[in-house]
Amino acid sequence: MPPSTTRPDGRAPHDLRRVTFQRRFTRAPGSVLASFGETRVLCTALAQDGVPPFLQGRSKGWLTAEYSMLPSSTDSRKQRDRVGSTDGRSVEIQRLVGRALRAVVDTTVYGERTVWVDCDVIQADGGTRTCAITGAWVALHDLFTRMQEKRLLRAWPLRNQLAAVSVGVCGGVPVVDLDYAEDSQAETDMNLVMTGDGKFVEVQGAAEGAPFDRGELDAMLELGTAACGRLFELQREALGQG
Repeated sequence: MPPSTTRPDGRAPHDLRRVTFQRRFTRAPGSVLASFGETRVLCTALAQDGVPPFLQGRSKGWLTAEYSMLPSSTDSRKQRDRVGSTDGRSVEIQRLVGRALRAVVDTTVYGERTVWVDCDVIQADGGTRTCAITGAWVALHDLFTRMQEKRLLRAWPLRNQLAAVSVGVCGGVPVVDLDYAEDSQAETDMNLVMTGDGKFVEVQGAAEGAPFDRGELDAMLELGTAACGRLFELQREALGQG
């Protein structure tokens, strides 16, 4: 695919899919239906009293995340995750979501409470983990706003914005926000998690076909940084801050 051509869905290499955040989707205090194109993830956040044993008595809270794909989220039915039999991919992604969110949350300001973030994929078309992280941040903002109204916070917990996006090399061209058709054939597949001030929380990437060179890596990082900047704008707009 020459650099001057568009992608299969008509986008330019630097274009995101249509991104939306539908807040208050359920009755959870933080509830967002996040959409990256045809990928849709329900992100909810709530707080419960109590923390894991290693934090008890330290006047400090915790944040953890769970991630799951619903059986009908893919073309062929995916077996539902069950207690003790969560598939390895789901475990890897929920750990990513949890540690990414903890990077921008001050857990010392809401007492001995655990914040639970649940990311359930309703429909998958590539980029489910990046959609989950980006939507979960909006859900957390709504949860903490509710907690602040109830005077359950000693200070505002969110230290920064957080967003994630996929980048890759398809047909020799660096592109951003891959859908499934691109992701399944990409020579390189990478996910970036970034803070609102342009710092990286996590970079996950590997050559799926031909190895990539430094120029392609730099191009992917540049595309991803610009795309996360746009995602930060969309988050603020969804929250009425844009």
